[in-house]
Amino acid sequence: MSRLQTLFARKPSQVLNVYCTAGFPGRDDTLSVMQSLQAHGADIIELGIPYSDPLADGPVIQQSNAVALHNGMSIPLMFEQLQHLRPAIRLPVILMGYLNPVLQFGFERFCAAAAQAGVDGLILPDLPEYEFEHHYGPVIRGQGLDFSFLVTPETTEARIRQLDQLSSGFLYAVSSSSTTGGEKDMQPVAAYLERLRSYRLRNPVLVGFGIKDRSGFVSACQQADGAIIGSAYIKSLEAGPDIASATRRFLESILT
Repeated sequence: MSRLQTLFARKPSQVLNVYCTAGFPGRDDTLSVMQSLQAHGADIIELGIPYSDPLADGPVIQQSNAVALHNGMSIPLMFEQLQHLRPAIRLPVILMGYLNPVLQFGFERFCAAAAQAGVDGLILPDLPEYEFEHHYGPVIRGQGLDFSFLVTPETTEARIRQLDQLSSGFLYAVSSSSTTGGEKDMQPVAAYLERLRSYRLRNPVLVGFGIKDRSGFVSACQQADGAIIGSAYIKSLEAGPDIASATRRFLESILT
């Protein structure tokens, strides 16, 4: 089984996926951040590829992208850093980014480099379903990579089922049609997640956007298989005295 399949077989609930930005807070901090996440209780690491126009992300992650780019972070440098990913990082690792810089790097080259580094899957929010089915999906699958589509409360049942069939690893349930990091009322989110659960989807469901503390994590996990936290962790890295201390304090606040 893949690392993601193994994880969900071993831990079918309360899975914590934490987002971090490659090259943030410092250019050479990528692996240090990932190792701290692993050491302090994360189940999946979602590594963001810095981009100048991250449309789905709110101001906190946008700023971390800007800092990483200013630090000199790039896709080639990221893959150079990820040469040492395995076996130092045992957790599943997902690359999250946008299609334009991946195409500039070369899509087949990108997928091959990701697989060679030991990356487990991709999230590309602006990759359309049609292009995935007819062009890019076979390349992704050919490298043994999982791919997660995003669904929202406005996504129809038919489309959710279609995206579930195309996804592998997990389905990313966006808590609302907005950017990451905003305040969320979890009551309507709970109804949306309950609806997703009633569909008995093929993939586990992880919910993201606006989950920032233990209360939000616990609430999301009542109806989903786990949750994704990004902006709140980036804030903790900015505020913390060092990566290890900031990560430990943040994850303890979520998990205990």
